[in-house]
Amino acid sequence: MFISLVSFIFLFLIVFVALYNNLIQKKNQVENAFSSVDVILQKRSDLIPRLVTLAQMYMQFEQKILTEISRLRSRASSKDLSDNSRVATEDQISRILTKIIVVFEAYPELKTNEHFIKLQYSLNEVEEQLSAARRFYNSAVTEYNNAVEMFPTNIIASWMKYKLKLQFKANSEARNNVNFEINNK
Repeated sequence: MFISLVSFIFLFLIVFVALYNNLIQKKNQVENAFSSVDVILQKRSDLIPRLVTLAQMYMQFEQKILTEISRLRSRASSKDLSDNSRVATEDQISRILTKIIVVFEAYPELKTNEHFIKLQYSLNEVEEQLSAARRFYNSAVTEYNNAVEMFPTNIIASWMKYKLKLQFKANSEARNNVNFEINNK
């Protein structure tokens, strides 16, 4: 009887440690994936001022868009921003950058500028890297969220105060066809 009780306790501890370590691994994988996204977002953030400066040199541009992207870039750089707020802010920046590229292409003299072509190529490359990093992050978040919600790891996750993480998502505006109006003022 004593040996059975000790065996049960030992087995319970082994299962508990395995589940606990699995949750830690998933949490760390989400943090690693977010760090990968963060590195690429910083790279993109460094390109934005060059893009805005070039745009201002070549055209009268919607001041509202330039102001908004500068505001969002500053907000995304804030250390006080939660991961979930950061995800939402970066999604907004992606939508605005798409608008900027489409508007830029309406200006023939800008489209042929060597600096713009290089900058556009760099931005497209960064956006592709960002897309891949977001897919990796979303996959890690899905695994983590599953572990946080599924029995029996949900008990341990609750005890550890683990909360669900948000994924990067396209909002309804991004799913629709892009419709841009260029207002020359």
